Amino acid sequence: MDGDGTYDGLFFAGVTTTGVFCKPSCPARKPRPERVEIYGTAREALFAGFRPCLRCRPMGDGGAAPGWMDALIGRIEENPGRRVRDADLNADGLDPVAVRRAFKRRFGMTFQAYCRARRLGEAFAAIKGGASIDDAVFDYGWESHSGFRDAFLKMAGRPPGSARAEDFIRLAWIDTPLGPMIAGATAEALCLLEFTDRRMIEAQFATLSKRFGLPAMPGDSPIFGRLRDELGEYFAGRRKSFGIPLAYPGSDFQRRVWAGLLGIPYGETRSYSELAVELGLGPGAGRAVGHANGLNRLAVLIPCHRVIAADGGLGGYGGGLWRKLRLLEREGAVQAATG
Repeated sequence: MDGDGTYDGLFFAGVTTTGVFCKPSCPARKPRPERVEIYGTAREALFAGFRPCLRCRPMGDGGAAPGWMDALIGRIEENPGRRVRDADLNADGLDPVAVRRAFKRRFGMTFQAYCRARRLGEAFAAIKGGASIDDAVFDYGWESHSGFRDAFLKMAGRPPGSARAEDFIRLAWIDTPLGPMIAGATAEALCLLEFTDRRMIEAQFATLSKRFGLPAMPGDSPIFGRLRDELGEYFAGRRKSFGIPLAYPGSDFQRRVWAGLLGIPYGETRSYSELAVELGLGPGAGRAVGHANGLNRLAVLIPCHRVIAADGGLGGYGGGLWRKLRLLEREGAVQAATG
């Protein structure tokens, strides 16, 4: 740890003598190398038994993307059709391998995959808006029709010409004090909000596309601007409920449980069996309620974190128990969660 913020987001350092882990830019005194263990993600450091440093706050403000990553994403957003090659990254003083790994950890895809998906999303929207396939091919960085068609078919599961008749699920990444989240939205509503390091995130994409019958790819939506604002207010303690339109298709039982979650007031918790009783299912349905709870695709907004174990323990949480605890702390329900 040498105070250099260039490497923030690329790794985390656990200090064995103090039991804390830090960002590379932490201003604390530099420990001896033999007392440092390196982890690729904050999640790995947490599971290794280290706690977040109170000085550099790797789980707080440290959840934001490092400056170089923000700048790189900004360049892509200015011109999504531009191809960025390894030589371009080298020219900017960035190591392509480090960039690839950092994007993989943060977004679940490499930088080149992110760029490719972003170009496909823009091309999809252009074709849907009436642009010709020829225009989409060459305006968004492909060198041949076959290359574009193959990439489009792989991501969307259908040929490019079908785009004019269909919508798609737009995906965006949202920074929060608890780490980055991936959001998905149709033209009308938010349909996905998950922490990017959740183990089931890829299965969520597949389920989402199947439920809506739409491909999912990076894109922009007015819903995301509203989501960022409302999440910012929530984490700042100025918002207790959300007004964003939600879409959460599922079985009748799942939707019943998710509606029950929306009915748990801010600052309160329920056990799985208590929620089952409130839903008219009886306490014996607690396990089934817990399973449906775990399949919720709209973290925080559909507050599955407010459901705890019968003994007052935290129970489970797909986004990580430490996040569940932090959410309950912010809502003033931590005593109910810890007994």
